Amino acid sequence: MVPHIRPKQVFEIDLPGGSWSDHAARKGYDVYFVDVRGYGRSTRPAAMDKPPAENPPFATTAEAVKDVGAAIDFILKRRGVSKLNLVGWSWGTAIMAGYTMDHNEKVNKLVLYAPLWHLREPPPFSGSGAYRTAPRDGVRQRSIRGIPPQRVEEISPIVWFDTWWQASLATDPVGAKQSPPVIRAPNGVLKDIVDYWGAGKSTWEPEKIRVPTMLILAEWDQDTPLYMAQEVFAKLVNTPYKCQVVIGEGTHTVAIEKNRMHLINHIQSFLDE
Repeated sequence: MVPHIRPKQVFEIDLPGGSWSDHAARKGYDVYFVDVRGYGRSTRPAAMDKPPAENPPFATTAEAVKDVGAAIDFILKRRGVSKLNLVGWSWGTAIMAGYTMDHNEKVNKLVLYAPLWHLREPPPFSGSGAYRTAPRDGVRQRSIRGIPPQRVEEISPIVWFDTWWQASLATDPVGAKQSPPVIRAPNGVLKDIVDYWGAGKSTWEPEKIRVPTMLILAEWDQDTPLYMAQEVFAKLVNTPYKCQVVIGEGTHTVAIEKNRMHLINHIQSFLDE
């Protein structure tokens, strides 16, 4: 398991059915995104201007929770509300759940899309170095894992992927100028996978979640397989209510695939209830 590079553009790009953020906005929701330090359009630390090996990993889950917490406090004050809904994807599920377990009073509902949990095999990397780079072809090959070869274009149209890729590349001008162009991302998450999820530990405790919670993922997800969601679901013993949804014919990146609207509509229905 090597995490994808996942800028928030997956929520903003305009694919058939419309962008996820526009869909939520049309339902009357204010929509905010958080680029954790070193990602997307957030500040790029000086370590990212040097070769990765010259600095240690940064943007760990604990640091990401602090970034999200600062954004939440800003949003609550700006909008004059006491609670908001949180949606996290993949590593983002550990971030959002990690925040929620210590701040249940500030969270209305929690959505964990492709929840990351304990790995059954040690990860095939060390998590060293400040950041990593990912070229287009490598990201594309990872994004289609699990799809039957003869159905790749049907499930994950290349033009949809390239729309996402270009939007993501635009957030990293330095990486975009490399040959081939790459997206750069901090290695804090890799360090945490080695130190926590790859070692049978976690950065958050499901038992401490006390808000309505949804777990949702797609059947062909090979980065956060179904067993992870099932284990987390069983440990959510203090939520007022919880649900788990498995979307057919999709991968870890179902948000930019054929069945993307199933994901979006299920989550929106949960938030609207």
